[in-house]
Amino acid sequence: MTSADVHDVRDPELPGRLLVVERDALVPLLRARSDADFALPTVACPGWSVRDVLAHCSAALMRVVEHRFEEGVFSPESNDRDIAERADWTNAMVVDELERGMTEAGPVIAEAGGALDGIALGEWVHAGDVREVLGEPGAYAGAGLPDALRLLVRLTRERGHIPLHADLDDVDEPLRLGEPTAPRPPARFIGDAATLVRLCAGRPAESASYELAGAEARELNIFG
Repeated sequence: MTSADVHDVRDPELPGRLLVVERDALVPLLRARSDADFALPTVACPGWSVRDVLAHCSAALMRVVEHRFEEGVFSPESNDRDIAERADWTNAMVVDELERGMTEAGPVIAEAGGALDGIALGEWVHAGDVREVLGEPGAYAGAGLPDALRLLVRLTRERGHIPLHADLDDVDEPLRLGEPTAPRPPARFIGDAATLVRLCAGRPAESASYELAGAEARELNIFG
């Protein structure tokens, strides 16, 4: 079995594991921060503060835990309502809910057969958004990176994204993302894994050193 085949096999425990690893790193960091830090604006999510991002994340995970998927869920309007519903909460209450969601959502995602796996990746990316604003190491990297990359590879294939061959400075074997039978030749990325994540998540990467040939950066965005 090749490394590509391994990435194609769904590990139902992977999304929950990714959430728990990030929970253990992010929640203590947040509990040590001042209220002023929660009010900082984010770069990756224009118009949202750190607190807004965290409220969105906690709300999304609790929707998973409680199986609340009404029409329009996770739309911009739905996300804004979720944040507004928590406007009177303390920052500590938001972090408490986030911790609960990151703990309890994994088994639900595992049982969903893959339909909710992208939520775990999105939560991990948002944790990177917060880390970056707070000046903390590990934005779009850290202990969860190997699982995040496995999930990224599988999701880009399942969703038929453009093919991409990624030679990563900090990963031993190259990754092959996107639809393997697409008629266009694979694009080529050379750089570090965190920058690849940034591009695939539609995050700013102007200051990063990388090479991308055969595609525009915007074409790699899986959340666009």
